[in-house]
Amino acid sequence: MTPPTVPPAERKWLSIAELAKELGMSQMTLYRVIAAGEFPAVRIGRRLFVPARVLDQLAESALATGQLVSAADWKEMPQ
Repeated sequence: MTPPTVPPAERKWLSIAELAKELGMSQMTLYRVIAAGEFPAVRIGRRLFVPARVLDQLAESALATGQLVSAADWKEMPQ
């Protein structure tokens, strides 16, 4: 029996593979920007995860300002 899957919108964490698929980009590109300190991630053992809210907040910031939002310059929005 396979465990139930949680829809991406309800997930708290995204793997690099999931985020790359969501953004339509390569996993290697994500690994590079994370290694350069330009995108937030959490390392657990050898794996990297990105808080799902990061993607939501980047999108909200871009929509609110109507401007380009760079992940490298982005700061978390207060809760």
